[in-house]
Amino acid sequence: MSYSYALRCRECAREYPLDPIFSCEFCFGPLEVAYDYEAIAANTTRESIEAGPPTLWRYANLLPCDVDYKVDIGTGFTPLIKADCLAEAVGLDTLWVKNDTVNPTWSFKDRVVSVAIARARQFGFEAMACASTGNLANSVAAHSAAAGMDCFVFIPDDLEQGKVVGSGIYDPTLVMIEGSYDDVNRLCTEIAANRPWAFVNINVRPYYAEGSRTIGFEIAEQLGWRAPDHIVSPMASGSLYTKIWKGLQEFHKIGLIEEPTTRMSGAQAEGCSPIATAYEAGTLNFVPQKPNTIARSLAIGNPADGYYALKTMEETGGAAAMVTDVEIVEGIKLLAKTEGIFAETAGGVTVAALRKLVASGKISRDEETVVVITGGGLKTIEAVADKVSAPLRIPARLEKFDAALAARDVAPVAVGV
Repeated sequence: MSYSYALRCRECAREYPLDPIFSCEFCFGPLEVAYDYEAIAANTTRESIEAGPPTLWRYANLLPCDVDYKVDIGTGFTPLIKADCLAEAVGLDTLWVKNDTVNPTWSFKDRVVSVAIARARQFGFEAMACASTGNLANSVAAHSAAAGMDCFVFIPDDLEQGKVVGSGIYDPTLVMIEGSYDDVNRLCTEIAANRPWAFVNINVRPYYAEGSRTIGFEIAEQLGWRAPDHIVSPMASGSLYTKIWKGLQEFHKIGLIEEPTTRMSGAQAEGCSPIATAYEAGTLNFVPQKPNTIARSLAIGNPADGYYALKTMEETGGAAAMVTDVEIVEGIKLLAKTEGIFAETAGGVTVAALRKLVASGKISRDEETVVVITGGGLKTIEAVADKVSAPLRIPARLEKFDAALAARDVAPVAVGV
């Protein structure tokens, strides 16, 4: 069973039944799932979690859906890697990488979709849908296929080919919209009002968003049941960033960890940085932007949770940084060559922002820091395809190999050879 009991407005605190709705009828504020934490605490221990499956379903007592409706394709409990080489490169004593590139469709979106589709099935929906910058489309299509449900995914028409194919392979109805993600989202909001479909990030958004909390749960458990000093997360809508913090707070609320004092910092691309720009201006009111960045998975110019991300930043004493497209590529390459992790552009944003935050003193050398890497690099190879070393192309003869090595050592190899 689920210990969720209501939806609560994040602005006026009015409560609603656990229905497929997402905004308050009184003040139009966003709705969030409310839980019976006393009941969760009475039925959840460190030992019971550790005895659970090696997926996010080990935290079933903290999820807003009944496990009988789950679609489990192996999401969650991803590695937390001690990143000593990257730590040295950016100037930290202790750094961890939360590696969500290894989820079933190679991004953290599998977490939110796992929860959303379970709740959608519990509601009795027969079709899933989403507005997506790519990763969410991949995950909704995969989970829908595993559940035997119809699927409709809507994406901007400028997505990377890896993400388009990564959705199409599951045979959903794939719709490309001429415009940005914000254009896609506006259309999907209209469609959601006229179709009996579970739009994971619209009419079942309150449940969907709760899946991101499992990153916070896992970080605390994997660190030996404690919270780190600092977490750096990418920000698109701002939901992931705020829910990681919520997860840490909930673990304290039910008695699993000490009260967290984690500072939460966020990363955005300079070409789409409404939250980071507002942080630098010292305001909680962000101004929507028109995206122009290679980090398309973060290209949300009007972030739904932007205000709440800025409030979390203020509450925890965190910060925000924005990085250029050139720095994004450098971040991807730095993570790959130091820790052997090939991240998509969002990962490049986060690593580059981490570097800036350390260099500016926003993160101290002695703070134990976790950087959240949310998606795999094979989805966005266009960003780095012409920035990596070209292969040595030779006949299959030893002397040719020796000559090529000698030539490489005295002159750079031309890209494209």
